[in-house]
Amino acid sequence: MPNIAAVLKDEIRRLAKREIKASTSSTKGAVAQYRRDIAKLKRQMQTQGKEIAFLKVQEQKRLGQAPTAEEPLDGIWFSARSVRAQRQRLGLSQPDYAKLVGVSSMTIYNWEAGKSRPRGEQLAALVAVRKFGKREALQKLEMLKDRPRKPR
Repeated sequence: MPNIAAVLKDEIRRLAKREIKASTSSTKGAVAQYRRDIAKLKRQMQTQGKEIAFLKVQEQKRLGQAPTAEEPLDGIWFSARSVRAQRQRLGLSQPDYAKLVGVSSMTIYNWEAGKSRPRGEQLAALVAVRKFGKREALQKLEMLKDRPRKPR
């Protein structure tokens, strides 16, 4: 005959496991549902982020602005000689080149003279203008001249 203490111990262990399983099963289901909801929301945010980035680029193209760099500008160098060479390659005056980049003509003068350096957003605009050819630069310049000026 088995020991009564061992039988009672096994029965208590079995009933305790059953009670624990019954009380935690609803929580497990809720946790699983929450995880599915979180994953779904993350996917939604990712697709919306991509759509927003696409729409920003489209709006900038529509307005004729140089795209702003979302990624860091690592590996991009600045040289005063390169600014002058780029401007001369496009056949533009300092004021026209300044309008294209989105800065003042004095800023272009200071960059070319090596007295100052462009900041992050300005450097991104310079990099964008590097990709232009003469025709494209003149078209962008005409679009900028046609736009009304912002009041100060």
